[in-house]
Amino acid sequence: MSKSILLLTPPFTQLNTPYPATAYIKGYLNTKGKKSFQSDLGIKVILRIFSKEGLTKVFQSIENKDIKIFSNNVQRIVKLQKDYLHTIDPVIRFLQFDNPTLAYNICDGDFLPQASRFDQLDDLDWAFGTMGIQDKARHFATLYLEDIADLISEALDPHFGFSRYAERLGRSATSFDDLNEALEDPESFTDQFLLEELEKLIQETDPYFVCLSVPFPGNLYGALRCGKYIKTHFPHIKVAMGGGYPNTELRSINEPRVFNFLDFITLDDGERPLTCLLEHLDGERGLEQLKRTFALIDGKVTYLNGAKNTDIPFSQTGTPDYSGLPLNKYLSVIEIANPMHRLWSDGRWNKLTMAHGCYWKKCSFCDVTLDYIKNYEPISANIICDRIEELIAQTGETGFHFVDEAAPPALMRELAIEILKRNLKITWWTNIRFEERFTYDLCRLLKASGCIAVSGGLEVASDRLLQMMQKGVTVSQVARVARNFTESGVMVHAYLMYGFPTQTAQETIDSLEMVRQLFMNNILQSGFWHLFAMTSHAPIGIDPGAFKIVRTGPEKGLFADNDLSHEDPNGADHELFSEGLKKALFNYMHGICFEFPLQEWFDFKIPKPSVSPNFIYNAIQIETGNVLKPNAKVIWLGNEPELERTAFVKKGKKTELWPLVIENKNGTDEILVRQEEGEWLETILRDITPKLGKKEMTFAEFEEKYVATNLGDFDRFLGSKVWRSLLEYGMVLV
Repeated sequence: MSKSILLLTPPFTQLNTPYPATAYIKGYLNTKGKKSFQSDLGIKVILRIFSKEGLTKVFQSIENKDIKIFSNNVQRIVKLQKDYLHTIDPVIRFLQFDNPTLAYNICDGDFLPQASRFDQLDDLDWAFGTMGIQDKARHFATLYLEDIADLISEALDPHFGFSRYAERLGRSATSFDDLNEALEDPESFTDQFLLEELEKLIQETDPYFVCLSVPFPGNLYGALRCGKYIKTHFPHIKVAMGGGYPNTELRSINEPRVFNFLDFITLDDGERPLTCLLEHLDGERGLEQLKRTFALIDGKVTYLNGAKNTDIPFSQTGTPDYSGLPLNKYLSVIEIANPMHRLWSDGRWNKLTMAHGCYWKKCSFCDVTLDYIKNYEPISANIICDRIEELIAQTGETGFHFVDEAAPPALMRELAIEILKRNLKITWWTNIRFEERFTYDLCRLLKASGCIAVSGGLEVASDRLLQMMQKGVTVSQVARVARNFTESGVMVHAYLMYGFPTQTAQETIDSLEMVRQLFMNNILQSGFWHLFAMTSHAPIGIDPGAFKIVRTGPEKGLFADNDLSHEDPNGADHELFSEGLKKALFNYMHGICFEFPLQEWFDFKIPKPSVSPNFIYNAIQIETGNVLKPNAKVIWLGNEPELERTAFVKKGKKTELWPLVIENKNGTDEILVRQEEGEWLETILRDITPKLGKKEMTFAEFEEKYVATNLGDFDRFLGSKVWRSLLEYGMVLV
């Protein structure tokens, strides 16, 4: 009997990089000596459809229909089918970084056929004027693919979408009826490619167990379609489903029909439930001894959680293993010219996590009652760097996206130091809370280790509502932290929210005014507005009355339970503001229209902003310099200094000042020092440069060494130009 395990991500997640869940599980299975294979069915299906052969099938399938029933846009694409067939393969290779010179053809405007997506072009001079022809070409190529996707969704498969498949059926599905009906229908155009790929995989890997990872509602239909195919054609194979969607939506599932397509549904971290399931399938564990697993027993959905075993510690889950995934075949696309969204869709990123869960876990709109938030467990910087090195060796990629709920500042500091000690040249970004612990010095340290961007929740940009959210930050604090990152060369993206319970029209406009000022002062580079959504596992969903709103539905059903509808009797008509907020933000990200009155963005009367037009400017004038704590680590980020002993500069009658020279990558820095002071600094700066096997020096130890050398009064040294120059040229206290 085969003992292989097949780990699948059903369509669709991202075009540019694999969703990491199967790589995490495969890495864990490696630690147990279990044979496993993994596949991203999404990229396989996309590459099948978006090829000359696949597009030929698309156009052939449409030939049987009356083209006049379709929109003018679809009719145009069909008439240009020869041009699409001749360009699709070169464009796909270009998006795989395999055909870079094609950029010149794409940008000349006469190579790609163009349909309605090209009517929505961003301001390309702003977006690509300084970034070059390759990026402009990738944006054009992305619009070209989206035109084809519009053709498929209108003429062949209404469920099709690049980063989701039949998402509507999975979202807020308290009843399983619509999904069940869709799964009983004949296979769609997309399904045919999906199931052909699934059949090939099963023949190649011969699994006895298939695990479907379903992170989002847009993966659910594809997962169940795969489950149905396996149950029909390979009834001996057991099928389990886990991931973000069941973890949030299916915690109270009581719908037996789901188990026509699956054998098991697991909740929360998958390692221990999967281990128990494997022991059960091997006859070593009874059903009742499974961990956080639903199964159908005697026609009834039963929750099985009798296992006494604890969860696998995060430090023991192993390094994610991407083997088997076609890393060089993913498509690096540029959908919109939002700088942070570009990071999500452009380039390939190794996904890692610094800490399981969230160290804050208080936000009232967040799923803080669920395991993936509430169970906080960090791992050491050493283990993270070991995993970084393993992934670089495995994938050849040095880009890392740390997918933490909120990366802890202390651990980020330790990670940055360890990266510098190992001399790892990586590029990384992550999600943070705008904590005051992100001092200018810490931001400089993170930048030196390869951090290029952070994203965090500014949310409503109102101190009253931020307090109600229990965010633990103020708008002024966010502004200062954003300034620290920006001045260090790290891009800052803000998650923005409108429609929070009791938010008034005045607060919504004041929030927009805060955002305008943040961009105008160039301490925010990217942002995105989200309408508040209430979920059943967040404090607001659990007790809506405490937040002065009323839950209006949906009625609890047998299937999913997560998204809730509500009324806000004390708040504004929130959806009314949607278009204006997004239009204003789009212009602010372009660096324009700051002088426009806010009324310009709305076609209805709005209140005038009540916040000072200089609120953010005044907030960032407040210095948050380092308090010189004795246990702060003193680190030198520059190159080794050298005291020029062959020449000195005379100053006055008694003092001779010597140049301490630091040759850095972007220029030469020079500090004039007394000879004995320069000789001491020459040594101490080398000592506080991060090195493997060497413990960092604390500020207290630094002071002791200064005093022991009899160089004079230490407090006077801290007030000197020499100290200020050291801080400017590469010394940080973190």
